[in-house]
Amino acid sequence: MVESCDVGSLPFVGDFQKFLEGTSNYKRVVNESTEFFEKKVVEGFLDKAKAGIEVPNYPQYRDMNQMFLDMIEGLGKVNGGYAETAPLTLKEGKGSIPEVSALQARSQDIFEELGGSFGLRICVTGPYTLSSLFAFRDKGTPTRLGNVLARIIDANVFSQKQGSVQVVSIDEPVFGFLDDPLLDFGSEGRENLLKAWESMAQKVRDRGAQTCLHLHKTNDELFWDVKALQIIESHADNSFYQTSRTKERLESTDKFLKASIATTDFDQLIRNTVTAASTQPLSEIDINEKIAEAWKNLHNKKIDQATFLEDARLMKERLRKTIERFGAGRVLYAGPECGLQGFPTYESAIECLRRVAKTVKDG
Repeated sequence: MVESCDVGSLPFVGDFQKFLEGTSNYKRVVNESTEFFEKKVVEGFLDKAKAGIEVPNYPQYRDMNQMFLDMIEGLGKVNGGYAETAPLTLKEGKGSIPEVSALQARSQDIFEELGGSFGLRICVTGPYTLSSLFAFRDKGTPTRLGNVLARIIDANVFSQKQGSVQVVSIDEPVFGFLDDPLLDFGSEGRENLLKAWESMAQKVRDRGAQTCLHLHKTNDELFWDVKALQIIESHADNSFYQTSRTKERLESTDKFLKASIATTDFDQLIRNTVTAASTQPLSEIDINEKIAEAWKNLHNKKIDQATFLEDARLMKERLRKTIERFGAGRVLYAGPECGLQGFPTYESAIECLRRVAKTVKDG
């Protein structure tokens, strides 16, 4: 049976600097900012769950790259990027993801609010995406980053009566976008990235959770060779969800899918709406002008934010096609293609999740 999940991020409402202050001090001190941080994380998680999402990701309000780079000792900034200044390791006291710690600390309250135990999805930025921010990389960079990220996974997967980590996603949105000689076929760098993914995925499975790889592009098929990887997800319009090649590889490698049934690029949602409403073809200039006008009206509250959200019928059609194409047994989860931080309001993001959850529940 397919379960609904989400990818993580939401628009933040409130004092973001206070939130960041609470994040940096969480578990070390108890003060107004740490209590504010914990409150916002728990509220966001509960809002996702109450919208019907069965396996919510922790609410990700921070930059997904920076939050993990900040946990790593041995990095310094140089020439607008990062460089390894010492052997990479976890900073002292920084092994736990604060958002995960907050949910675990408040697990009894969440359990009582939801009337039962909860499943949690954790996203961890992958070694390739983090290395793309380095000013200098070599063939061993994925290995060194992967070792630290595996330790972070080990420190954050929990299972208890009130709730547990059900899925850990390795997020690699940059993979496949760069013409990278370090990933040339047969290269040591390519093999090291594969080994880094493998060690991270195996750590997830050792801790009793399911492992997922989040990709924006799937042209480079290295991910199929990760033996410990169970679930793959990409964008809703990716041909990955439409080809017989995917079906063959799912079966030959015994892997599964998260069906992406909702578009999350809000500019694209506006584009789809205005082009569908036009009685004649629009130029790219016309479309961009209409997108800018729509954002202005959204900010001024002159237009209903739900105007541009995809309806349940379209989501249901995507889910139906994915299940028919690959078989119900190969589709474990369904949800939005990516995070929702780019949505105009917190309410519109939760409404999107509500529509996704209803689609999955109704089948």
